[in-house]
Amino acid sequence: MLSEVELTLFKCFEHLRLPLCPLTVLSGLNASGKSSVIQALVLLHQTMHGNEWSTRLILNGSGVQLGTVGDVVDTVGDVADEVYSRKRAFGYTPAFGIGLADGDVSYRWVFNGEPGDMSAEVVSISVEGEESKNPETLRHLLPPRGNAAASSLTNRLRNLAYITAERVGPRELYQLEDQHAAAAVGPRGEHAVSLLYSGREEQALPGLALDGTTRTRLSQVIARMGTFFPGFGMSVRQVQNANYVTLGLRTSNETEHHRPIHTGFGVTQTLPVVVAALSASEGDILLIENPEVHLHPMGQALMGQFLAEASNAGVQVIVETHSDHILNGVRRSVKAGGIPADDVAIHFFRPRAEGESQVISPQIDQSGSIDDWPEGFFDQFDKDMNYFAGWGD
Repeated sequence: MLSEVELTLFKCFEHLRLPLCPLTVLSGLNASGKSSVIQALVLLHQTMHGNEWSTRLILNGSGVQLGTVGDVVDTVGDVADEVYSRKRAFGYTPAFGIGLADGDVSYRWVFNGEPGDMSAEVVSISVEGEESKNPETLRHLLPPRGNAAASSLTNRLRNLAYITAERVGPRELYQLEDQHAAAAVGPRGEHAVSLLYSGREEQALPGLALDGTTRTRLSQVIARMGTFFPGFGMSVRQVQNANYVTLGLRTSNETEHHRPIHTGFGVTQTLPVVVAALSASEGDILLIENPEVHLHPMGQALMGQFLAEASNAGVQVIVETHSDHILNGVRRSVKAGGIPADDVAIHFFRPRAEGESQVISPQIDQSGSIDDWPEGFFDQFDKDMNYFAGWGD
């Protein structure tokens, strides 16, 4: 499991060391760095997945498109002493760094490039403190003769599922992809229906399967979607002599299946998240931005509980959210014993300010209580109620 991500001179961070848990919740104000943490992991993923022998970090790929080196290097504030020490020791100034702790093993990459470059050269890779400068050969961004731990990290990063807040909506037809080429739901959920159809008879993640129905992926997805949308039903059929499938949906036991456009956006926005979780294996990594999109508050709370269940089933989940209902769903799951409090990390991001930490990490206990509620941390409801009561501005 990834236990820490470290960012140096990356986007809005001069230096950040962020603890990760089986379930990590990223919250905070807009443009405060939440997405940057996820993007750093996706950069590693898309480079490892699509460029096996590359010695450059791919900034623009199928997962994220971040522009140029100049777009991603932090230029605000003083440069960290660590960077200056590297310049004195090795004669170069690294543009930015990404580090990971994976169990007991640490990894750190340092990247450089001209401001207009659309990829960044690996100028240093450290594994457990053993540094290789200007490596001529890398495989999946790591020295080709790695150990078992490095191979495990590579597999999980290459196969991670990343779902953005901007997902595809209802479609008449869905492209049927090669399941070996499109093994994840895709950043916009564009492969979710194809993945569901191709793997419809495969076993769903055991620890996440609901009782009372078969353990196949299709049956479990239908059952799980029914917890969000009572009366939910679904049919997935291939178009004859074509690499397309159609999706039939219903949200009532009294109706036939309809085209997706007739069931509301909440269904098609939730489906990729459910498919991704139920298609995962233990040890996989799932990154989700705004899982609450187009969901009623009750559904948002259920989504928080579902993500906690997925984490407890062995999938490492990192979620970015603006929804207090998602947070409360996680808290309910902790209190109900669905996931240990120690397996949940909550981080609140705020814009950089002199003398203040950019990230505050409230702690949750086994009763679901949170020990610290900093200004701006899911407190807008209380502020509004105080205003209506005449107690505040």
